Amino acid sequence: MARISGVDLPKKKRVEYGLTYIYGIGLHASRLILDATGIDYNKRVYELSEADVAAITKEIRANHVVEGDLRKQTAMDIKALMDLGSYRGLRHRRGLPCRGQKTKTNARTRKGKKKTVGAA
Repeated sequence: MARISGVDLPKKKRVEYGLTYIYGIGLHASRLILDATGIDYNKRVYELSEADVAAITKEIRANHVVEGDLRKQTAMDIKALMDLGSYRGLRHRRGLPCRGQKTKTNARTRKGKKKTVGAA
C-alpha cells in the first residue's frame, strides 16, 4: 500500500484518482504531478514501485501545499478575516453562510438544527 503525505492510497484505484485522496490534490493537480514524474495515469496504486512513490512524494513536497499545512493555512486565513472584522469574518464568527446565500429558509448546514420560536 502506497503511503504519501500521511495518507494510505487505495490499492486498486488508478494512480491519477488515488492521489485525489490526499487533501489539497484534485484531479488536475494529480495529473500535473504524474506528468512531472513521468508516471502513466493508468497504472494502479499497487503497481507503483518504491522509486515511483518517492518521486511522487518529492514532487508534492516541492510544489504543492497539502494535508496539515493546507488545513492550517485555511484556518489562519479564516482567523485573519475574523480578526479584521470584515463582513466575511463576521459571517464566519456567527456560523452563517459567507458567500451570499439566502438564509431565511435554507442554510441549515451552517445554522444547525431548527430552533422553534413562539410555539404554543
